[in-house]
Formats: sequence, structure tokens, C-alpha cells
Amino acid sequence: MKILVANIGSTSLKWRLFDFANNAERLLHKGGFERVTDYSKAIEDCLAELKKANAIASESELSAVGFKTVIAKNVTGCVRLDERVLQAMTDYNGLAPAHNPPYITGIKLFAQRMPSVPLIALFETAFHQFAPEASQRYAVPDSWLNIGVRRWGFHGASHKFIAERSAELLCRLDVAERARQLYVNNGAAKISGAPLRVISCHLGGSSSVTGILNGASIGTSMGMSPQSGLPQNNRVGDLDAEALPYAVKTLGLAVEEAQKQLSKQGGLLGVSGVSNDVRDITDAASKGNANAKLALDVFVASARHWIGSYFLQLNGADAIVFTAGTGENRAELRAAICANLENLGIKIDAEKNNSTRATEAIISAADSAVKIFVIPTNEELVVAREAKRSLETKTN
Repeated sequence: MKILVANIGSTSLKWRLFDFANNAERLLHKGGFERVTDYSKAIEDCLAELKKANAIASESELSAVGFKTVIAKNVTGCVRLDERVLQAMTDYNGLAPAHNPPYITGIKLFAQRMPSVPLIALFETAFHQFAPEASQRYAVPDSWLNIGVRRWGFHGASHKFIAERSAELLCRLDVAERARQLYVNNGAAKISGAPLRVISCHLGGSSSVTGILNGASIGTSMGMSPQSGLPQNNRVGDLDAEALPYAVKTLGLAVEEAQKQLSKQGGLLGVSGVSNDVRDITDAASKGNANAKLALDVFVASARHWIGSYFLQLNGADAIVFTAGTGENRAELRAAICANLENLGIKIDAEKNNSTRATEAIISAADSAVKIFVIPTNEELVVAREAKRSLETKTN
């Protein structure tokens, strides 16, 4: 069974092709195009690359194409993509304007190009759907809740991968299996041992922190849209509900312009005034730029805030995991986030931390009660696994 996972951006197409033959998981091919202006051509070029590499002879070999979709109205989980689901995604374009429109366009073009190949979506909200109701609810009237104003959460594929892999590293195969079967069992599967408590820190161009109990999310820092939670690269993150109308009135802005500023000129870019890239901001901070240093401090403070929240809700933690581009590569930010937490049993090993970059490693000190891991995420593999499971479920 060969499953192609397509990651569609506003100007990019990236892919990974997985083969699940003989109960194995093999990555056959990966690639991508930037600065895409013609998605039809990009899809053709993707298929040409796969054929050139002898990964497939024709698209008829593909059992499915999987997509790491973000959010849709009243739809979550792993589902077949049809007109109903595409319309549900369209209904929430305003919540994910940088993600939903290009995905909808790309999905329609894939459907035209290979109409006999199933197209399957794994929504980023899926991993958080089994969190306690109190973690999903905003304190808004029922009429608001009924139109979807609630905490949806995102980065679900990444946090699910961390739930599985961290359990394996902690020798809790019962929890790893529960995490793998989470959607099949609707979150209801039991485990045999003591509770396993993990705090997953997906830190990158967009960031979120999730509390994970026995392989399932108990809550996450992102809320109704990817605008929320930690400060993102150029998106504001959490903001008081009264800030937007106040700024609109005081600065004389149209609502649309204010939203644009919050999503394009906010976050790390807004605070630093330098860049939306942590690497550039870190470089500027090292040269004495006070605003760049402040941006990093704001990011670290927000990460610690959410880690602290889930540490309390979980009654401690067995592990804290850093993943995604910033989490996997920026030792100085990992150190800052874990600084002065010895009384909580969290102690980083400076030498291990500084020598770890984009590779799986344990970076906690030998006497740290809480294990600290760096685990490179693999969202595409999670999408492929769930697409495979969806196909098998439909077959059986």
C-alpha cells in the first residue's frame, strides 16, 4: 500500500510517499516545490518526480493521497474528502486564511488529476477532540458555542506523533499503542499501568504546547484559530478580547486592516521589529538589539506559562518534549524555557542540550526527575498511518 502525503502551502507543494507493504513503514520518496504559481503543473511535476525515482510507475499505484488539513466547520478526525468536507473547510476560511484556501484548491486539483484515488484528510484538530469539555470551552454564551466558538487546537499530527514516540522512549508500549489507536477507539481505550504524563512543545514558525495523559490530549495552548496561544512568527498569539475593538477605534483602523496587522505584523516580528525568523531575531539579540531580546523573552515566558499550566493539570510530568524547527534546533531557547525549575524536578544537562540539533536525544540531567527529550516530529507519517487505517476500516 503506497500513500502519498501532500503538504500544500500558499506558494508551495511538498510531499512524502510511504509504502506500508509487508507490515513495514518505508519512506520511498520526498520532495517539494517553492514559489508555486500553478498547482496543476506542480502536481504533474510531483508525479513526474515520483516516476523518475521509480517510486511509482503510475498514479494508479497510489492507494490514497493524504492531507494534513487544518480546520473545518463541524468536521474533525480522519475523513474522506468530498464536497461536504470541502464546504466545511470553506466555511472556516476566515479562521485559517493562510491554510484552508490553498488546501481546498490543491485538493480539488488532485481530485481532477486522479479521480479514482481516494483523498483523505487528517485534521489538525483531531488529536484534541477527546480533551475534557472544560479544556475545550470558552466562557461564552451557548449561542456562540453553537456556531463553533470553542478551543479547537492545532498541530494535532505532531502532538500525536510525540505522544506515541515519547511513550516508546519511556518504555510504555501500552500507552504508545493507545496513542496509535486513539481515533479507532474514540479516545476510550484503557491502559494497564500507571498514568503517563507528557508535555509536548511544538515550537516553530507556529507553536503550541499540549498536555498529554496516557497518549491523549488533555488540552492545548492554541484555541479557535492558529492566531492563538504562544506568539507565532508573525501572528499575535493570545490577545485580550477588548484589544481589537480598542485598537480599531483608537487607531482609526478598519477591522480587516487590524486583523491583517495581527496576522502579518504581529508575533515575534511585531515585538522584535527585525524578522519573523527566530534565527534572525537571535542574531540581532546577540548584537544588542533590545527589541529582539524582548521578543525571545516573550516567547520563552509564554512557553513556560503553558508548560506550567499542564504541569499542574497533570500533577507533574514524566517528560517534556521539544519538537519542530525551533524546538529541535535552538538549544538556547530550550535552556531558557527549562531554566531554574530544579524544585519541580526539571533539570537540563547543558552539555547534552548544546550538542543536540535536529536529532532524537535525551537532554535532561541524570538527576532530573522529569525526562527532557528532543524528538524530531513526523507529521506526514501520522497522516499516512491514519489514511491507511481509514482505508482498511472502509474495506473491512
